[in-house]
Amino acid sequence: MLRTVSTVLIDGVAPFEFGVVCEVFGIDRTDDGVPPFEFRVCGERPGEPLPSGVGVSLTPHHGLDALVDADLVAVPAAQIREHYPPAVLDALRLAADRGATLLSVCSGAYLLGAAGLLDGRKCTMHWHHAAEFAARFPKADVDPDVLFVDDGNIISSAGTAAGIDACLHLVRRELGSGVATIIARRMVVPPQREGGQRQYIEEPMPPDADSLQPLLTWMLDTMATEHTVAELARRARLSERTFARRFLAETGTTPHRWLSAQRVLHARQLLEQTHLSIDEIAQQCGFGGAALLRHHFHRAVGVTPTDYRRTFACTTSESLAAQAATPAPAGA
Repeated sequence: MLRTVSTVLIDGVAPFEFGVVCEVFGIDRTDDGVPPFEFRVCGERPGEPLPSGVGVSLTPHHGLDALVDADLVAVPAAQIREHYPPAVLDALRLAADRGATLLSVCSGAYLLGAAGLLDGRKCTMHWHHAAEFAARFPKADVDPDVLFVDDGNIISSAGTAAGIDACLHLVRRELGSGVATIIARRMVVPPQREGGQRQYIEEPMPPDADSLQPLLTWMLDTMATEHTVAELARRARLSERTFARRFLAETGTTPHRWLSAQRVLHARQLLEQTHLSIDEIAQQCGFGGAALLRHHFHRAVGVTPTDYRRTFACTTSESLAAQAATPAPAGA
């Protein structure tokens, strides 16, 4: 269970990436039905301000010993340098050895690499630094194209907003999609972007191009129906080739992968919040039958639908009930 979250700061920390971690894990959202996190901001010398490089300083209240027993250790981006504080690297190694999950946001992965924690592991990095990162840590298996990589106890994310996706993915993995959706709604961000979406599209959408958002909404509303690329292209009034290119530019993935990911997300919500059978959920989500649902669900989530329901149905139901019982504050 994800209960204790420690984030480690060094000088040159990037305020936005640190803020992402704070926004997801550091704000008390128990009134909304989100389980409480014990959130710790840690540094080598607690109480000593650390310059960020953008005109402000941040002061950690906890020492590195507060990393050791954390369920999650988050490493936000910081200015890239040749050497990192040895005490911080030792603390990261010790936390990993004792079973913590480690999550890096953008260049925070450099600390994990310097600690040797990415040797033989899958990871990602902001596309701008990916080649240099791979050369510096040749034992790491770097995928420069994706938003984030979940490699079990190590999750790495690309730049800036991809850190939000990685944090929400971790919440979803550990606490269920209902809790992740509550947090995303308060942050006013999409509740799920597939980790395998591309970071960077070489050919941008033409500035006068109409958004595909109405089509995406229609696909969600009709996900129980099978959709072909030819049909979608006709509905968008585009050639199949132009439609495929524009869909990739707007969503970062293909129509098939995007729709499969949305169907799995809907299945997770139904497993958490309803008593529908697996066959009924498969029909509602557009998988046709239980066998195809199990195939896509296990590939995306790593467990069977039945095991997922057993783990998350109770927790999420309680969270949603608490959310429904508590009126949202004005202006939230």
